Amino acid sequence: MSPDRAVLEQALERGEQEGGNVEFKERLTREIHLADGRLESLAAQLRHRVLSGDGEATYVVGVTDDGGLAGIDAETFSESMDVLSLLSEEAGSHIEEVQTWGVGDEGLVGVATICEGSMLNTDDGHIVVGTAGHVDHGKSTLVGSLVTGQPDNGEGSTRSFLDVQPHEVERGLSADLSYGVYGFDDDGPIRTNNPHRKQDRARIVEEADRLVSFVDTVGHEPWLRTTIRGLVGQKLDYGLLTIAADDGPTKTTREHLGILLATELPTIVAITKADMVTDKRVHEVEREVERLLRDADRSPLGIQRHGVEAAIEEISETVVPVVTTSAVTMAGLPVLDELFEQLPKTADGTGEFSMYIDRTYKITGVGAVASGTVRSGTVEAGDELLIGPMADGSFRDVEVRSIEMHYHRVDEAKAGRIVGIALKGIREVDIERGMILVPRDADPKPVREFEAEVMVLNHPTRINDGYEPVVHVETVCEAAAFYPEGRQLLPGDSGRTRVRFKFRPYVVEEGQRFVFREGQSKGVGTILDLSEN
Repeated sequence: MSPDRAVLEQALERGEQEGGNVEFKERLTREIHLADGRLESLAAQLRHRVLSGDGEATYVVGVTDDGGLAGIDAETFSESMDVLSLLSEEAGSHIEEVQTWGVGDEGLVGVATICEGSMLNTDDGHIVVGTAGHVDHGKSTLVGSLVTGQPDNGEGSTRSFLDVQPHEVERGLSADLSYGVYGFDDDGPIRTNNPHRKQDRARIVEEADRLVSFVDTVGHEPWLRTTIRGLVGQKLDYGLLTIAADDGPTKTTREHLGILLATELPTIVAITKADMVTDKRVHEVEREVERLLRDADRSPLGIQRHGVEAAIEEISETVVPVVTTSAVTMAGLPVLDELFEQLPKTADGTGEFSMYIDRTYKITGVGAVASGTVRSGTVEAGDELLIGPMADGSFRDVEVRSIEMHYHRVDEAKAGRIVGIALKGIREVDIERGMILVPRDADPKPVREFEAEVMVLNHPTRINDGYEPVVHVETVCEAAAFYPEGRQLLPGDSGRTRVRFKFRPYVVEEGQRFVFREGQSKGVGTILDLSEN
């Protein structure tokens, strides 16, 4: 018997008791259980169960009154969770966690843990930081030590908290975006004991007055596309570029710095692995970093020399704070703690709700989940939204079932939050990265073409009519054809070009920044004018 199954077995063994905190329900439907005053009586029953369990109740759904495993289909289970969520809200509680098991061919049984108090609502101090840097320059290790407060063993032990695929752990390379979170309260940092445990990460979200989320990107050249997705496709407040003291700035370092600066993201440079080299070598790399930044028309600001307050006051599109660190000795990490605790949120989240979709999931008993960073506005459970565009440019009506942030269920999500939104009305297979969620009454205009101002950062020859790179704008990642004014653009050139998505339309806006790449060719651009379908 697996530990997860033991949760179900223990609930069934305890059974329904007069003064107990366990309740059996075969199913809950809107038509029956929310009609004719039943909501109030069932909410009172739920409140009694919560109080009997000292603030926590267990609801077993998909079983008969005597605890027999009946099993219900996925759609009925989802409706039951919706009703249970409404009952919990009425009772001043919230669903903390749901675990499900299969019964028979298509039946489901679930255990919902219901806790006293409303769902979490975080303040506006939550900042999102995107990391970048060459492979093996210590990005994931540095973030792992920050979120856990644990020193690295010199072999990347804290990096394992962020590498999510088995081949990444084995090779010591990150091949996809991963996420880390820690926070602060009046007593200082609140860290995770083990970020792999969703309950531990949820605890941080629940306890912290201020949150810092990291989008940890990829340093290896073959996965540059994923790095660009992390830096362009998330609503970031700051960039964190790592440069190893034993290696110094590399070609990849320069590319990642170019992307960060081209997207006008306030950036911090962390020189890592200071424990591996002499003080003389550290000073040499610090000088190299200063030259690199000045060559990019940026002013370096040494935090350890000028102080955290100066860095907070001066960080901008033109001033780049620099800090020397070691995840092994933890040198420089208290400086980063102090910095992240005080840095203001920069991303503008005003306006109506919108979110570009970065990932999709299918969760048994819940259905389709779209993950991404809320770009603007606020979304709440029960909101009616549009999702799209589909390949033909159309949009689908969907409803928000529930929202999770770092494994903690929340009642709403504001701009800048990295969230998963469970959606009713669409299958997971019909959702694609690059689609957008907007309110039902919005009038989104998908386009195939737009005019843009671009700068060619690198190209072996020249860009001519019909040049087809991959364009990254928000979470959109699509091949597109370029048709520049004057019919060509040389390396280092800036100019206007018409851009046409090759396969389908997307929702983009004037003023959005984008990155394009094809082989060793790379560039950046800004959308100027749109052409509707």
